[in-house]
Amino acid sequence: MSQDKSLSRQFNFCAGPAALPLRVLEQAQRDLLSLPGTGASVLEISHRSPVFKAILHDAETRLRRLMAVPDGYTVLFLQGGSRLQFSMVPMNLLRDQAADAQYVLTGSWGLKACEQARLEGPVQVVWDGAATGYDRLPDDSSWDGSGRIAYRHITSNETIQGVQFRSEPEVKDLVLVCDASSDFLSRPIDVQRYGLIYACAQKNAGPAGVTIVIIRDQLLERSADSLPGYLSYREHAQEGSLYNTPCTFGIYMVGLVAQWLEEEVGGLVEMNRRNQAKASELYDALDSSEGFYQGHAQPDCRSLMNVTFRLPSSELDDLFVERAEAEGLCALRGHRSVGGIRASIYNAVPRAGVTALAEFMREFRDKKA
Repeated sequence: MSQDKSLSRQFNFCAGPAALPLRVLEQAQRDLLSLPGTGASVLEISHRSPVFKAILHDAETRLRRLMAVPDGYTVLFLQGGSRLQFSMVPMNLLRDQAADAQYVLTGSWGLKACEQARLEGPVQVVWDGAATGYDRLPDDSSWDGSGRIAYRHITSNETIQGVQFRSEPEVKDLVLVCDASSDFLSRPIDVQRYGLIYACAQKNAGPAGVTIVIIRDQLLERSADSLPGYLSYREHAQEGSLYNTPCTFGIYMVGLVAQWLEEEVGGLVEMNRRNQAKASELYDALDSSEGFYQGHAQPDCRSLMNVTFRLPSSELDDLFVERAEAEGLCALRGHRSVGGIRASIYNAVPRAGVTALAEFMREFRDKKA
C-alpha cells in the first residue's frame, strides 16, 4: 500500500542517519565510479586537489546562500558529530574566560551537552524540563542566571522528546550557542542572532560523518593556545576546514543536498512550509484518535521533525511497529531510552510517506481501539 514499488524503497522515518533526497542519491550513484572530468571516484580524489577544493567551496557557498549567513561568520566542516561539539564548544568558548556557561535543558541531548561542559568549567542550568519529562519549553522570561556569562546553550530540536524552538529565544547581549543538529536546513533562521551553530549532518544535511559549525569570527579569538590542534576552532578556520583530511564524501553530499534545496525545493522558506504541512497531517491523526495515540510534547512546542507518541500499552507499541514495517513504513520505534513511537519526518521524507503513515495510524486505531 505505502511502499514505493518502482524503486523498492520503503518510507524511512529513521531519526538518523535519515532519509536523503532521491535526486541526491541518484547523483551520488552516478559519480561514485567516476566524478565527471576526473577519471576517479568522488571517494578517491585528494582533499588537496583543485577538484575537491571546488566541491568544498560550492558546499560552503550554497550553505551561506541558503541560510543567509552574514559576513563575519566562518563555516567549518568538521568530524566527530555533535558529541564532539559538546566538548569543543566549552573548550573553545569557556576555557580561560573567568565566566560561567549557561545551559537550557529541554531534553536528552541538551543534558548530554551540559554534562560535557561541566568537565571544562563552571555551568549554570538556567532551566530544566526534567520535572515534566521534557515535554515543554521555557518562555524567555523564565530563564535566570547571574554573573559573567561566556555563552548560553540551547538545543533547537530534541529528537528523543520531540520538542522544538520555533524561533530564536531572546538572550539580549549573551552569546547564543545552538545544537541545531536535527532541524538544520529545515527552516530559515536568523544566523546573526547566534554566536555559534553546530549540526551533525545525518538528519537533514547529508550522511553521517561530517559536522557543520557556523561561528562568529570574533569568537575564534577565544580558542586557547592550550587546546590540541584538532579541538581548536581557530586552527580549523585558519586551515579552511582542511586541518586534517576532512570527510570528503560527506562534504560532497552536503553540497548536493544544498543544491537540491536551492534548485528543486526553492529554498528554506518553501522547505519550512512543506515541513509544517507534513507535521500537521501527523499531529491531526494523533489528535483525532480520541486518546488512542498519546503525544509526548505539549502542543505549543511540538517538533516539526520528530513526532513522538505512545499507544495504550507497550505491547501495542510493538505491534504498531511490526505492522507498519510490513506496510513499508520503517524505523518508527522510539529511542531506546524512552520507548514509544517516533516518526522522524525530516526534509527528505516525502509527503506521500507522511500521508501513508497517517492513514495507517487511523486504520490501526480503528482495529485495536
